[in-house]
Amino acid sequence: MVIKFGIKDLNIWFGSTQALKHVSMEVLPNEILSVIGPSNSGKTTFLRMLNRLNDLNPGFRMSGEVIFEKENVKKIDVELLRRKIGMVFALPLPLPLSIFENVAYGVRMHGLANKKRIAEKVEDALKQGYLWDEVKDRMSESAFKLSGGQQQRLCIARTLAVEPDVILFDEPCSGLDPISTAKVEDAMVKLKEKYTIVLVTNNVKQAARVGDRTAFFLSGELIELDKTEKIFTVPQDKRTDGYIRGKFG
Repeated sequence: MVIKFGIKDLNIWFGSTQALKHVSMEVLPNEILSVIGPSNSGKTTFLRMLNRLNDLNPGFRMSGEVIFEKENVKKIDVELLRRKIGMVFALPLPLPLSIFENVAYGVRMHGLANKKRIAEKVEDALKQGYLWDEVKDRMSESAFKLSGGQQQRLCIARTLAVEPDVILFDEPCSGLDPISTAKVEDAMVKLKEKYTIVLVTNNVKQAARVGDRTAFFLSGELIELDKTEKIFTVPQDKRTDGYIRGKFG
């Protein structure tokens, strides 16, 4: 079976605190992998390991391996790695630029100067982010004039514009209303046709709605990983069942 990521006996520390313990798992191409667990379970640390954002923490150290497309992430140029593995954060972070320039920013940074090609990439990214119809007549307006949900989809489009292979979502709907959340989820489901998606979410119902497989983390350990339907109906570990039923977390 072809895999996108192979994680082997991964341990992560920040200073003297161990955040992940002996995690081994795989992420498959063109799937949405939902990652769930209570606060301080290690799920965001796991997500940030995939594109080496943990490296920015001065107390970070690790053992084990994270293999991306058959190559250890530690051996991949970090700028190239983060171009291939884009990330959308919990709070939308638009740039203080127009809607158009927010999406074009990364494209220009990667060396594309042809105005027609840039415009084509911006339009395509906004369509993939389920935002084009709402902003096509407002492209010169400030991104800050968009609603919170629109700003989040703008950030998704900005990530898509540089054509990554993988998109990491770190609780992307935590601050959004149900309608905006549904639009982001619709976009994710459509995007998996072209991309591999890893979604960290505190909303177990969201994990159930969009995830092909679900991983449950607790106290830095991977407790269970299986098809989402099985995780939510016949989990193998009673701790998974307890978390999904809201008994803790």
